[in-house]
Amino acid sequence: MSSRVVVRMAPALKGRRKPLTLTQAAVERLKELQAKSQPEEKNKTLKIGIQGKGCSGNAYTLSWVDEPKKFDEKVTQDGVTVLIDSKALLTLIGTEMDWFEGKLASQFIFNNPNVKGACGCGESFLV
Repeated sequence: MSSRVVVRMAPALKGRRKPLTLTQAAVERLKELQAKSQPEEKNKTLKIGIQGKGCSGNAYTLSWVDEPKKFDEKVTQDGVTVLIDSKALLTLIGTEMDWFEGKLASQFIFNNPNVKGACGCGESFLV
């Protein structure tokens, strides 16, 4: 009795999509913030997360942390490192972080392709 072994080629792996990209304005603002920080805060890293809150259910959180937690994702671009909370990673995949400076407000803006809706004030979103 003869036996045959069939070998199939695995499909080509696609490149991993970045969880977050930073615009040049966001990179420059983060560098400014780090340069202005107190000496004891120089080693802190910005961490982006999502919290359940607001009219639509979710809101972005930004905080400075000393070191990443076990499953946090590290994104480095143009000399700036940002952490993404592991619980927020799937929601943030493909998001662009921008810095907006206007006459009435200055803020980070998240252009997230996963958002299905947002409240009128723009503070919370739905995925």
